[in-house]
Amino acid sequence: MRFVLNILWLIFGGLLLALGYAVAGLICFLLIVTIPFGLASFRMANYALWPFGRTVVPKRSAGVASALGNVIWFLVAGWWLALGHILTAIAQAITIIGIPLAIANLKLVPVSLFPLGHEIVDVDERWTDARRSPIRSAGAR
Repeated sequence: MRFVLNILWLIFGGLLLALGYAVAGLICFLLIVTIPFGLASFRMANYALWPFGRTVVPKRSAGVASALGNVIWFLVAGWWLALGHILTAIAQAITIIGIPLAIANLKLVPVSLFPLGHEIVDVDERWTDARRSPIRSAGAR
């Protein structure tokens, strides 16, 4: 089912959304200071390309620099991106077929607000706090 939802997502806006994040990432690579924002944009593009079956988790190694970068990102671009995702989710939720796509758009809101200090993992993988090694569920094989 995830595959079908991801294909529908690509057709109904996911590809354009991922391309937008990728272009923003390329623009951020023009200055050395904005390279971390470019990397975050590429992560968001990857997540926006194929969102079903994946989730965002906080990175344990994230520190003060990520928090400061997130504040700057929020003020410059984050709240605009989040607003766009929310408005798109409202429009998609009008139809029954669009409800899963609307939910996926709402999943993108937190990472569009605060992209630094997070990583995108498969839903089937859970990370232990002690070793940071993946534990796969029985259905993941």
